[in-house]
Amino acid sequence: MPPAPQIHGDIVNREIRILPDLSAIAKRAAQEFLQAATSAVAEKHSFTVALAGGSTPKALYSLLATDAGLRAQLPWDKMHLYFGDERNVGPDHPDSNFRMATETLISKSPLKPEQVTRIKGEYKDTEKAAQEYQQALRASFKLADGQFPRFDLVLLGMGNEGHTLSLFPGTKALHETKRIAVRNWIGKLYAERITLTAPAINHAAQVIFMVTGADKALALKGVLEGPYEPEQLPAQMIQPQGGKLQWLVDTAAGGMLSTGIRE
Repeated sequence: MPPAPQIHGDIVNREIRILPDLSAIAKRAAQEFLQAATSAVAEKHSFTVALAGGSTPKALYSLLATDAGLRAQLPWDKMHLYFGDERNVGPDHPDSNFRMATETLISKSPLKPEQVTRIKGEYKDTEKAAQEYQQALRASFKLADGQFPRFDLVLLGMGNEGHTLSLFPGTKALHETKRIAVRNWIGKLYAERITLTAPAINHAAQVIFMVTGADKALALKGVLEGPYEPEQLPAQMIQPQGGKLQWLVDTAAGGMLSTGIRE
C-alpha cells in the first residue's frame, strides 16, 4: 500500500462544500482561483497553477476567460500554467488535456506561449515525456535534486472509481515517493498516461477538487468518509502538507456524504 500521509480522518485545512450544480462549482472555483492568484502575486510576483482535464474544470476555464469581471481582475502577465496529467496523444488530439485547456482558456486569454508548460503526450516513449516534464518543472521552479515544486494552486477532478490525475487504482504510480512526474500504465484503459505524483501535489499551497454527477457519489463517500485505502481510492492520497484542501462537489456527487457544508 502507498505510504500514508501524516493526517487522515479529520484532516486539517480540509473543506467540503456541497453546491447545487456545475455552474455553482465553476463560480466558487473561479473565486478561489482569483483569490489564490492575487495572494501569490502580492507575495512573490508570480502565480503557478496546475490544470486538470475533464468536463468539470472545462466550465471553470470558460468562466475565467469569458467573465468580464474575472478577466479584468486576473494577473494574466504573472501567471504560469502547468498540467496535472496528460494522455498519450498529441496536442491537437480531441483527448488531449492541453487541447481542452487551449480551446477554453489559453487561446481566449492574454497568456503568452512561454507562460504555459505542457506535457509532450505525443511522444511514443512516455518515460521520456515524463522525464522532460519533470526537468521542465525543476528548471521553472529552480529546484535542487529531490525537491518538489510548490504550486500555488492545483485543480483536480475525480473519476467514479476514485482516481485523480492519472493515478488509477492498483497502478504503479501510487507507490512513487521521489519523482515529480511519471509514466503510468492503466490496464483497464489499455493506455499509457503521464502524471504528476501524489507527493508533488501534496507540496502545493492549495488543492481544489471539483466533482459532479451521481455516478461519483459512492466513491466520493469512500474517499472522504471511508478507511484510508488509497490502493482502492487514489484520491485519498491527496492531502497537502501545510496547504489547503477543498472539495467542491454538486448535490448529486455529494448526496451520500454525512460531512460537508451544504450551500
